[in-house]
Amino acid sequence: MIKVSDAAFAHIHKLRESENLDDSYGLRVSVEGGGCSGLTYKLDFDNAEQPGDQVIEDKGVKIFVNMKSLLYLVGTELDYTGGLSGKGFHFSNPNASRTCACGESFSV
Repeated sequence: MIKVSDAAFAHIHKLRESENLDDSYGLRVSVEGGGCSGLTYKLDFDNAEQPGDQVIEDKGVKIFVNMKSLLYLVGTELDYTGGLSGKGFHFSNPNASRTCACGESFSV
C-alpha cells in the first residue's frame, strides 16, 4: 500500500541511528489539512500502534497510518533525495491530482 524506496530506507536507518532509536521505531505517516494545495504530509518516528491504525511494513520499516490518511496514501512511494534542490523526503502519490511547486502539499 505504501512503499519505501531504497534511498528513503537508507536515510530512515541513518536518522534512527542519529536519534538513538532502535529498529522497533517505524514511521507515522499522516495527511493533514493545510498547505497551498489543501493537504500536507506529516512524517514522524513512532513505535506504538494507535487504535484505528493500519500497520504496513516495507523493507523492514513499519509504517503506521490512520485509516483516514490511508485513503489518500494508497499506492504512494516515500523517496529521499539528497541533492541541492529538493533535499529531503518526497511522496510520489498517484492519488494526488495537483501538487504545489514545493511538493509539500497536494489535493485529490
